[in-house]
Amino acid sequence: MNLSEVKSAEIKNLDLLAKQVVEGFITGMHKSPFHGFSVEFSEHKLYNKGESTRHIDWKLFAKTEKLYTKKYEEETNLRCHIIIDNSASMHYPIVKKQSVDSLNKIGFSTVAAAALMEILKRQRDAVGLSIYSNIYEYYAPEKGSERHRKMLLHQLEQLLLSKSKASTETYKYLHEIAEKIHRRSLIFLFTDMFQTTKEDEALFEALRHLKYNKHEVVLFHTYDAETEFNFDFDNSPKKMVDLESGIEINIHSENVQDQYMKLINNYFNNLKNKCLQYKIDYVSVDIKSGFNPVLTKYLVSRRNFK
Repeated sequence: MNLSEVKSAEIKNLDLLAKQVVEGFITGMHKSPFHGFSVEFSEHKLYNKGESTRHIDWKLFAKTEKLYTKKYEEETNLRCHIIIDNSASMHYPIVKKQSVDSLNKIGFSTVAAAALMEILKRQRDAVGLSIYSNIYEYYAPEKGSERHRKMLLHQLEQLLLSKSKASTETYKYLHEIAEKIHRRSLIFLFTDMFQTTKEDEALFEALRHLKYNKHEVVLFHTYDAETEFNFDFDNSPKKMVDLESGIEINIHSENVQDQYMKLINNYFNNLKNKCLQYKIDYVSVDIKSGFNPVLTKYLVSRRNFK
């Protein structure tokens, strides 16, 4: 779903916005390879011969001529843990107020996480949440109750309002999170992969730790393509400030754009190759491209999770 398709610009109700995002996504699925993953898939399963007929949905049978049985709250099929990097660099670009047409990286990650929680709710799946910056800010284990989901939504709403000046060493907290997730889960990590040191190998060791106990790990590499990848600024003098280290530099973007794009391309390609090497699903996500890539990856991962 594109951000422009959500009519209310200001994010006043994260739960409602998540529902809008998911409804738009489900509508779009009818024109995609996921036709068949309709709204029913979250609440029904195909009837298998020999099962009790007590829970067959006869109204749905009249519409589809296929037998489905209703799924109930206690039927949790999958456990999912969402991890969000709340370091200073995730609060780029600087915005006065988070709105659907003006989200920074933390805002995008928060809304995407809320949308994932909405679709997980519809599928009766359990969800947990971790947030870190220079400390392990928040942890909640995987549960499937509505009360639990509301608690996580409240935490995400607080995250939308937060301002962070903290640097982070992502790998340190991924190790802590890995120690807390004991039962096999599908793990989604939202991060821009920016750290104050070049501990790349330590970071990937931490990602490997997340795969302990046969977890499946999806890395959503979150960035602003216009400025952080294409380095698309006007050519007036600019003062660039590293949000994590505070280092400043004065430049004309035109003078360094070509070299910058070569370096950033190499960086992205290295990330992809490393993730491939460690069997981690890598998804690059431009915060201005909408939420469909995140939700589509969830469906693919869920279908393949065995």
